[in-house]
Amino acid sequence: MTIIWAVILFGLLIFFHELGHFIVAKLVGVKVLKFSLGFGPKIIGKKIGETEYLISAIPLGGYVKPLGEEPGEEIKEEEKQRAFNNQPVWKRAAIVIAGPAFNLVLAFLIFTVFLGLKLPVAIPNLDSITTTIENVKEGSPAMKAGLRSNDTIVSINGSAVHEWNEMAELFSKNPGNELKIKVRRDNTLIDVIITPEPAKVKDEKGKEIIIGMIGISKKMDAKVIQSASILDAPFKGIEAVYDWCVLTLEVVVRLFSGALSAKQIGGPILIVDAAAKAASVGAFTYFNFIAIISINLAILNLLPVPVLDGGHIMFLSIEALKGKPLSDKIVGAANKVGMALLLLLITFVFYNDIMRIVVPWAQKTLHP
Repeated sequence: MTIIWAVILFGLLIFFHELGHFIVAKLVGVKVLKFSLGFGPKIIGKKIGETEYLISAIPLGGYVKPLGEEPGEEIKEEEKQRAFNNQPVWKRAAIVIAGPAFNLVLAFLIFTVFLGLKLPVAIPNLDSITTTIENVKEGSPAMKAGLRSNDTIVSINGSAVHEWNEMAELFSKNPGNELKIKVRRDNTLIDVIITPEPAKVKDEKGKEIIIGMIGISKKMDAKVIQSASILDAPFKGIEAVYDWCVLTLEVVVRLFSGALSAKQIGGPILIVDAAAKAASVGAFTYFNFIAIISINLAILNLLPVPVLDGGHIMFLSIEALKGKPLSDKIVGAANKVGMALLLLLITFVFYNDIMRIVVPWAQKTLHP
């Protein structure tokens, strides 16, 4: 079932993204040669009218191929006015932007249905995942070590920590072990020694295990959007999409600034696993997850990186300012750099995904 939930998720995301490109291309009069879900070799396909609709072998994306998109493409004289590269900048920009925009439309539709059914949409406060302490339990190891509310734990045994879960995992793995903690308090760094207290808990399989706990809690903060009526739901749906876009941009900024650890970036393996877990909880959680991933896809696609939609928009903006397009040589070189960066990112997220699987497996194997 895990694969089925993942296929539905990726299918919806890809379909809406490519549907945006397709619809706007048709609206502005550009001929579309192919509409494919997936990359690579064709599995099945059927030509309807002037467009061939395909399902291809690699399901991690898709594409819409308009006439005249490729440099040097041969075009019949009578079709030149319908070629992508012969359109004014605003038409080409509209086609490019439509893909990410339709991912936002998908999220809007999901949120609006939830809100129309009186189900709330929550947008978490990003600060709630940081290592800032909200409360310190009376008599706990944290209190004995002198930790206070609003302290921020910066490192444990010399290893920097950025997220609460990352920090909690280190404490959990060290019951009874003395740890050197660096804490930021009112812009001053303080060194403290703390020993996590052993505690018995049950793991996900119901097996009793010993973990370390220090007696601190984090701030659980989220904005909750609710709708007063079905008529109000679309307006609240727009608000929910906007707030999630702001949150996603904030995450991107913090990742690039180093305020959030890049270890938290996940790829297809993580998404497949998360989709299955969300589906096991229920339809609301699963479709909420799809909406959030769809917003993330839209925002990341709009980053000004060549080969992404944002890169195309960047080139079109330069063309609009200069009054003429960039040379094929410059665009080609930029796309090669963009592709190299994208491949590095893909390699990195796959590495993160694999380490999430391999490290816990190794720990369980070596220390059953």
